[in-house]
Amino acid sequence: MVKFREAQANAGFSPRSGSGHSPGMRHARYGNLLTRREDTTLRKHIASIGFRAKTARAIAVALAQGISTPIYLGRWEVALHDPHLPATSQPHHEVMELPWSDAQSAVRPFERRIESVANEALARLQAELRSKGFRVSGVGVVGSPDRALERIGNPHIRAHAAEGILFRRVLEVAASQHKLEWRSFSDRRFEEVIASELRRNPQEVKEALTAIGHVAGKPWRADERAAATAAWLMLEKT
Repeated sequence: MVKFREAQANAGFSPRSGSGHSPGMRHARYGNLLTRREDTTLRKHIASIGFRAKTARAIAVALAQGISTPIYLGRWEVALHDPHLPATSQPHHEVMELPWSDAQSAVRPFERRIESVANEALARLQAELRSKGFRVSGVGVVGSPDRALERIGNPHIRAHAAEGILFRRVLEVAASQHKLEWRSFSDRRFEEVIASELRRNPQEVKEALTAIGHVAGKPWRADERAAATAAWLMLEKT
């Protein structure tokens, strides 16, 4: 299930009119009108989606290309579990008392269902953006980095670590299935990537994200900023 979080004052899209006009768009700089150059860039209709993967859910933010900074399109909270199958919320907890090799086999049915949920969620996000005239070109995922799970002796700690990786990985799998360019970012080293790849000083990045947040409205916490930054990084590749 994908739950759309409406931005304050309908800041993302205005309703499509029967005249066939393009949907209204407020700019990330506090809703000012787009300049002619920015409007031309926007008509390229390229968007990216950034995810901040969490346990059983993800925060998603979509951005479009702008001249100097990205343009906010929408924000969602994405469920990455099947409410009809409660074990998909914390699948590794369901099998954590088993030896690790057995647990890996036992958890696979739950993982496959979560992969399906993620795939369906990404399809819905793309469809919603496509209905507004935007084509998704890439997906960025911020989440737990890979680690040697077999070396974690405590079953409960291992279950949490495995789920952190799992809910990041299912978004990667979904992007691959939709034939989208994707990239994952470790939540432990994300700041380093931002500094090196956006080629902006930290204050400029902070100001741009703050401006996007004003359009998006609350909540605009660290998770939303991380998702937006992942989307921004993917736009830089287009």
